[in-house]
Amino acid sequence: MPKALEGLRVVDATHVLAGPFATYQLAVLGAEVIKVESPHSPDQARMQGADRALNDMGMGTAFMAQASNKKAVALDLKTPGGLEAMKRLLDTADVFVANFRPGAFDALGLGYEAVVQRNPRLVYCAISAFGSTGPKQEETGYDNILQAYSGIMSMTGTRDSGPLKCGAQVVDYATGLAAAFAISTALFQRAQSGKGQFIDVSMLDVSLTLCTSHIAGFLWNGSHPEPKGNRYPFATIGEYRAADTGLMIAASNLEQQRKLWTVLGREDMIKTDNNQRLDGHAREAEVLAQIISTRTAQDWETLFRSHRIPAARIRRIEEALSDPHVQARGMIHRHEAPDSPAHGLSVVVAPCRLSDSPPEINRPPQPVGAQTQEILAALGYSADEIEGLRRDGAINGSAPAIGVAHRAAP
Repeated sequence: MPKALEGLRVVDATHVLAGPFATYQLAVLGAEVIKVESPHSPDQARMQGADRALNDMGMGTAFMAQASNKKAVALDLKTPGGLEAMKRLLDTADVFVANFRPGAFDALGLGYEAVVQRNPRLVYCAISAFGSTGPKQEETGYDNILQAYSGIMSMTGTRDSGPLKCGAQVVDYATGLAAAFAISTALFQRAQSGKGQFIDVSMLDVSLTLCTSHIAGFLWNGSHPEPKGNRYPFATIGEYRAADTGLMIAASNLEQQRKLWTVLGREDMIKTDNNQRLDGHAREAEVLAQIISTRTAQDWETLFRSHRIPAARIRRIEEALSDPHVQARGMIHRHEAPDSPAHGLSVVVAPCRLSDSPPEINRPPQPVGAQTQEILAALGYSADEIEGLRRDGAINGSAPAIGVAHRAAP
């Protein structure tokens, strides 16, 4: 069957993580995604990652993690030729995604109002730190800035550690998923109305969305979320130290906590309502800490799961990736592309599975501007015109020779 988004053309003028991850999700679902970068200042993520040799080649793992399935075009939008080529490319697009500072593309004549005059069916998605309205609309920011600004950091960590950022770039990835969802929604509406629309995605809005339950509680009675580390309001949810390492338990509801105390032989600790659980937190935590310390985390995980009590030994990422269940889910794709720096690179594909059109990868990450000539020719540019753009610096020179970097030892 055709892929879910097959036949859609997405022009991707994004950089770093949130925007590229949004278009990556569209790409693995079948959309043609054309990544547009400056030939003189490409996506900074190309120079970042776990392998310095790849970084020097402009193919860092931070870039390649969300660059598969995309074509690469290099256009200098500050030149007349590059700007015109971009406009002609957008004339053919179904979706345009950009995550530069609000107003930057308007100054180039590539803002929504200008572009929609040429292509009324275009879905135009602008991703930014603070959104396209409000006093801070022109300010820039990254994942860590938004974690700090939104209050996420203030509730992460412990009273002793102070505020901590999340280990993963949760705001970036959540923003990418939110943008992909919004784009899909706008495309669905376009199928009925025939018109595109403007989408404003704010990393701050996404950050606040991640705090939904905490915000509701605070706005109800002023209960401010404080850092609690791995502790929860109920003692039967949280981390306890086993004989060897940490164990996370989630006996969340009344039935699960009843099962937990029964399995542990402490029926005297069973509570009949959640208020009793709140009041009994200190005593329950003391009892659980003593009991859990007597056996290994794996022993407890196996025992609790056999009774349908959610529990997990705390794992490092290498162990998580080698888990048979993770491997069975097929979320990880290994590139087999001997002529590409991506050969042997394994990347996460998508967090969803569609029965008739599953997400998949069929193109490795591309060097800067690898398909510039191909795309321009398809737009109607002659060989002489393309060469003229190259001489003027509007596009990149010949695609750079790509060597295969040797993987650094772990």
